[in-house]
Amino acid sequence: MASYLFDLITSRIPSTDKVFIETLDSRKITYGDLLDGSARFANALASLGVVPGDRVAVQVEKSPEAILLYLACLRTGGVFLPLNTAYTPAEIEYFLGDARPRVFVCDPATKDKLASVAAGAGAAIETLGVKQDGSLMEKAKAQPASFKDAARGQDDLAAILYTSGTTGRSKGAMLTQDNLASNALTLVDYWRFTRDDVLIHALPIYHTHGLFVAMNTLLLAGGSMFFLPKLDADAIMKLMPRATSMMGVPTFYTRLLQHPGLNKEATKHMRLFISGSAPLLAETHREWREKTGHAILERYGMTETNMNTSNPYDGDRVAGTVGFPLPGVSARIADPDTGKVLAQGEIGMIEVKGPNVFKGYWQMPEKTKAEFRDDGFFITGDLGKIDERGYVHIVGRGKDLVITGGFNVYPVEVESEIDALPGVVESAIIGVNHPDFGEGVTAVIVPHKGADIDEKKVLTALDGRLAKFKLPKKVIFVEELPRNTMGKVQKAALRETYANLYK
Repeated sequence: MASYLFDLITSRIPSTDKVFIETLDSRKITYGDLLDGSARFANALASLGVVPGDRVAVQVEKSPEAILLYLACLRTGGVFLPLNTAYTPAEIEYFLGDARPRVFVCDPATKDKLASVAAGAGAAIETLGVKQDGSLMEKAKAQPASFKDAARGQDDLAAILYTSGTTGRSKGAMLTQDNLASNALTLVDYWRFTRDDVLIHALPIYHTHGLFVAMNTLLLAGGSMFFLPKLDADAIMKLMPRATSMMGVPTFYTRLLQHPGLNKEATKHMRLFISGSAPLLAETHREWREKTGHAILERYGMTETNMNTSNPYDGDRVAGTVGFPLPGVSARIADPDTGKVLAQGEIGMIEVKGPNVFKGYWQMPEKTKAEFRDDGFFITGDLGKIDERGYVHIVGRGKDLVITGGFNVYPVEVESEIDALPGVVESAIIGVNHPDFGEGVTAVIVPHKGADIDEKKVLTALDGRLAKFKLPKKVIFVEELPRNTMGKVQKAALRETYANLYK
């Protein structure tokens, strides 16, 4: 038995001389290069003592070599553990102490800061840079371009991805070979990817979106990609005539909408624009369609599950929804406390089940048990509803629910009303401790520059459109909302900033 996921990838390679990755500086990496390069890195990892089941932690900048390293982990049976490049040494110390990797790979520029952290966790430290440099690169260059892949089955671990840890310490989601393979195969079919596809890839690769959704899907389709270090609107516009598809976060689309060259002619070669990792404003969806003629396809996934739902390829891509459960995935809405399945249209906890759902949290059996129902459904932590057409709507995270005077307020309901007001770019509704109501509904708004808008005008506009208990007790104006690297608004940070607002 070979390595299940890697064997699946190799079985679908269209030809070894086909280009898989092209960089902005016109460097081209073929499928043959993937096979040879991943073998060299696999040999290098094996020389460092990596055996099946060992964790390989990686905090490096985006490069083709980082993808070779991911594939090398699949080949050795190592468990790939990508880490956000923004994490501090103190944060890295927690991850390495928890995961106990055999090897920790970092950027050459950060080795001095992280050497003692790696040593404390018992990990060998190696480096990998964006200029095809670093100690691991040198080791790989000296290795042969063939490797006997480790035997790994569908249920064996392929990766551990740590959740963001906005409440409590970060948890390591254990993803199996089949979690990744089954989801990528589903997406190839559902989103109609073929070997003729060329994806614009400007996402980070330490996150499930850029690494597993984009990378595995294109590998299993036998397609190609333009590999950008980060979001660059000018570069994306220049690449569109040679590309067919793009996966992005909402920020990609809001930035591109500001580009003077965006129009139907510029996007006529593209067949698919996908958005995820954070909610896409209905206004952005509408503007994009008006300017380009394309309806953005919004979908819903998580670190623990990869993709759960998607708007259809054919049929209505409904703004403000994340579409239908993917083939093989079951989704339901349940009472958060009792687990009782709710009626259509009722708001409750989104729960999912399918081959995409992770194996559990690393070394946290009690937490794992608490996050699953007895019948195997995973409790996502997201609140939502399913409408009469079967479209799933997300109304917020469970922890973002505001309970004011005993009434539940779902942030998205208030945000959508505020976002529709003239002069508003976007808004966030948070609950802040309040002496009378328990929590006070609080609006944090980003206005357009020079907009004639203030607290009184916002509250006047909302009066009559929302129940009194849903109206903000205070309205705060800011230049921008705090976001993580994937574009999600960090409501925990907002709650902390305004914690004493009503005291």
